[in-house]
Amino acid sequence: MAEETESKQSAVESVMEKISEKIHGHDSSSSSDSDSDHEKPASPSSVKAKIYRLFGRERPLHHVLGGGKPADVFLWRNKKISAGVLGGATAIWVLFELIEYHLLTLLCHISILSLAVLFLWSNVHTFIHKTPPRIPQVHLPEEPFLQIASALTIELNQALELLRDIASGRNPKFLVVVAAFWVLSVVGSWCNFLTLFYTSFVLLHTVPVLYEKYEDKVDPFAEKAVIEIKKQYAFFDANVLSKIPTGPLKSKKV
Repeated sequence: MAEETESKQSAVESVMEKISEKIHGHDSSSSSDSDSDHEKPASPSSVKAKIYRLFGRERPLHHVLGGGKPADVFLWRNKKISAGVLGGATAIWVLFELIEYHLLTLLCHISILSLAVLFLWSNVHTFIHKTPPRIPQVHLPEEPFLQIASALTIELNQALELLRDIASGRNPKFLVVVAAFWVLSVVGSWCNFLTLFYTSFVLLHTVPVLYEKYEDKVDPFAEKAVIEIKKQYAFFDANVLSKIPTGPLKSKKV
């Protein structure tokens, strides 16, 4: 009887071991299948095609404009500040262009009025029982002006380097630069520098925000226009520019 009970127990244990092995084998196979599913690369259909952006930009328009407060003003992130800046520029343009006021005259009149008000207030405050005006001590920090000068210097150096490459023939954008200068000369003959500056200022406050709002509709049209311009330039280069004889470059003597 003892032998029979031992044989039954061993048989039960062997059956339990087989069941546990099957369960563990199924779990390992399912985990390996899930790992293989995770390791499989995404299908090409799930990967989005690269969308064409104007001027080949890959960052948001806010970063392209430099970020920070200037970009916030141009993109109307704070409508009060943007409207105030645009209104101030409009007032200056109306004052100098339409009313034909002069800058030096305006500065002198503002200075005279401010000094007269402060002088009278400082001398009659005892009679009108008012506290004397607190004139703050104005001190302009050097760091912002140095940053602005450094940024302008970098941009001017890049522009001069680009013009040098175009003039030396290493950059094929000769016609683009000539056309840009010609357009500027024509626009300059239509209006003076102040009107041109104000128009550019208004465009900076309207075009970026409109483009950011409708960029998904503007970019496809821009892509088609760029492709067409490249085709026309390639045709012009093959039929005109490539036929212009050029002499060998002379090496400079040391």
